[in-house]
Amino acid sequence: MKKHAVVDIFGRQLGNLSTRKFAYNFSASEDLVMRLERARTLEKHSGSVNTVSFNADGDILVSGSDDREIIFWDWETGSVKLSFNSGHRNNVLQAKIMPETDDRSIVTCGADGQVRHATILECGKVETKPLAIHKGRAHKIANVPESPHIFYSCGDDGLVLHFDLRTRKTTKLFTCRSSYACSCCQQCLTKLSTGQFAYFSFPQVVNLNAIAIDPCNPNLFVVGGSDMLTRLYDIRKYTYIASDHSGEPADHFCPKHLLFSGSVRITGLAYSDQSELLVSYSTESMYRFSKEMGWGSNIRQIRDNFRLALDSEVEMVTESKQAPLIFKGHKNNATEKGVGFFGPKCEYVVSGSDCGRMFIWRNKDAKLLRVIEADNLVVKCFEAHPRIPILASSGIDRDIKIWTPTALERATPYTIIE
Repeated sequence: MKKHAVVDIFGRQLGNLSTRKFAYNFSASEDLVMRLERARTLEKHSGSVNTVSFNADGDILVSGSDDREIIFWDWETGSVKLSFNSGHRNNVLQAKIMPETDDRSIVTCGADGQVRHATILECGKVETKPLAIHKGRAHKIANVPESPHIFYSCGDDGLVLHFDLRTRKTTKLFTCRSSYACSCCQQCLTKLSTGQFAYFSFPQVVNLNAIAIDPCNPNLFVVGGSDMLTRLYDIRKYTYIASDHSGEPADHFCPKHLLFSGSVRITGLAYSDQSELLVSYSTESMYRFSKEMGWGSNIRQIRDNFRLALDSEVEMVTESKQAPLIFKGHKNNATEKGVGFFGPKCEYVVSGSDCGRMFIWRNKDAKLLRVIEADNLVVKCFEAHPRIPILASSGIDRDIKIWTPTALERATPYTIIE
């Protein structure tokens, strides 16, 4: 436990430390991370579990699977509270309970491209209805914080859809497209054919794997997919725009060395409560950006400067750009991995891995603290409890693991061997 933990306990007993401050100090303790252990295994799905999510109170965990079932769990006892067929014709990729709905409203998306809404009726029956369909897989859903009605979806077709459950209205905000296609210059085409411009190989439409909303400003959201750029959008700019708009981002985020690389894609995005942006790349590492680290809205100018630098063999002028913090160690080659923050003020960063382990880093300096065996093959997703230091994880295995800080012995800190 932290060195001052005993002092905190003494101060709380004397009334010198508020209950809230004590709870925060205790929940943020590194000692709890080092004592996480598997407390329970939830078993009922007959396929890989692709999504786990707590409700707002944290007493219910909802999961979705390749078996197309949605299950509500009482995770403390390991019992099933409710199970129903999602209505999807293929794997369920994400399921979320809408906030402020008494846990009766659930939205899902899947490999069949559908975005669906399920309602739990007073009699206990469940009605499911399709809301929209993407061309290709519908990968992710993003809920607007504290809104029982509004959410977004994204998919392989590059579409970002906006939903309002009050009117059952679906709005096509835009199709995300690459900024790098160029066919106007024979010199560029020559460099394309010789492989000097790797970024010309991108498809025009960016296949979207991830979407996240800034909790400090729900008007802002980011998307990422089949190229290296995380694009930031402001919903206020799209409220009254036609559905065929291509979408002009307000900002772009990318590590400098990947800025024009054609060999990576984004598989996961997450925001902290302090608007820190976490971006996970396939075949690469994970990076944390602050708001000031964006390249701006005019990425084409950055591209043109880069092209001129290649022509003149002069290094691009980006030395003043602050670099994001890098998190290393996990493997991310096969499937989209869940990434996110853990702790009362997002003190830790967590990711799944192709090696069947769950990785936990310290957020402030990217120090790797724990590597936990959590799946026989691949850890695909995890979810932090909204109030207490507990994690749920799932992956290729057909079960869900609940991790609690109850181990009697501290784990040994993990060391990366370069």
